[in-house]
Amino acid sequence: MLDIKAVRKDPQTVAERLAVRGYDFEIAEFQGLDARRKQADVDSQALLAQRKSASKKVGELIGQGMSVEEAKASVDETLAHIASEIDSATDLARTIQQELEAFMLGVPNLPDTTVPAGATEDDNQEVLRWGDVRAFGFEVRDHVAIGELLGLMDSDTAGKITGSRFTVMYGELAKLQRALTQFMLDLHTREHGYREIYVPYMVNRESLRGTGQLPKFEEDLFKLQGDQEYYLIPTAEVPVTNVARGRIFEEADFTENGLRFVCHSPCFRSEAGSYGRDTRGMIRQHQFEKVELVHMVRPSQSEVALEALTGHAEAVLQALELPYRKVILCGGDLGFAARKTYDLEVWLPAQDTYREISSCSSFGDYQARRMQARWRNPDTGKPELLHTLNGSGLAVGRTLVAVLENFQCADGSVRVPEVLRSYMGGIEVLTSPRG
Repeated sequence: MLDIKAVRKDPQTVAERLAVRGYDFEIAEFQGLDARRKQADVDSQALLAQRKSASKKVGELIGQGMSVEEAKASVDETLAHIASEIDSATDLARTIQQELEAFMLGVPNLPDTTVPAGATEDDNQEVLRWGDVRAFGFEVRDHVAIGELLGLMDSDTAGKITGSRFTVMYGELAKLQRALTQFMLDLHTREHGYREIYVPYMVNRESLRGTGQLPKFEEDLFKLQGDQEYYLIPTAEVPVTNVARGRIFEEADFTENGLRFVCHSPCFRSEAGSYGRDTRGMIRQHQFEKVELVHMVRPSQSEVALEALTGHAEAVLQALELPYRKVILCGGDLGFAARKTYDLEVWLPAQDTYREISSCSSFGDYQARRMQARWRNPDTGKPELLHTLNGSGLAVGRTLVAVLENFQCADGSVRVPEVLRSYMGGIEVLTSPRG
């Protein structure tokens, strides 16, 4: 959530910055709601002053010789009327405050000044490319064809068990996914200084509100039946970031680089309205796995932390020898709560293009304000809002897709990347039973 004081101070600048992401900030609507809220507060305070004055009148009348009963009776009607007006004014003030809060919850984060203008992903700016795209001497297969040829991937059975956009994996393919997960966790904890964390896979509304999925994106979530209002997590970002909700961290709680968490979890997304090639195979599923990286840092560390986090995700791709490119998202492609985002896009030979495998984002204090996640500044002794960041390090299913397609052989077998072979018990090649 944006700082309402900053919006009040300079709404025009806020509107101009939000226009970079294609969002039309209604200044008049905001100022109207804010003025109504202020007037409601003024009216409530005036009524409270009237009640205080009327209550004093009782003492004055007694001092003039009137009995206590007579004095109270003379002002009871006035007090009752004022009490009724106070109740009405309080209800109105509460309603207006809720309307203002709902309005502010629907306003996305301000883009960083370095975010390029643009309306769609076509306007994203490439920062770098890494790795050589392999030239195949045979017709490449997509990951579904590879998995089926190996006899290790089965979408039909998954469809029978549940429905579309699910996959069953067997044997060495399931083991390869597990190997990828463990490799990523080991790399981030041993080399990059992350603390592994295990979290619930169900969260409440307040957690989703804190990270920005609610109220705007409820249709993309899987809500559970029952009276608890629990949701399946769309990403580990939600429960991990909410570890800080309602807390004040002391300086001693931080390492030199702030707080770094890594979490492996399943993710559940409705993905409503998504059609076409991504419905085939494992590119876009209702259930998938990710290794998520979350940073909570002092505001002064925010920019450096984004570069570091993105570099940690890149290190996975480089270790796996997967070609990729890095882009900075334009305003129109920026996520709702993000201030700045780098996307890492891995090369998929069967699609002859780069596809997103990680989004690494900085949120500034936007999420922290919604969650009241703070740290105590030792220079002032006062609590201040944290800055939060997160990114995939990496999306496991899409990494598996990239490995299958980039390391495929003409006979349908797949070479196991060298860095994964120890996790695979020494297996170097996934062999097709028909090869």
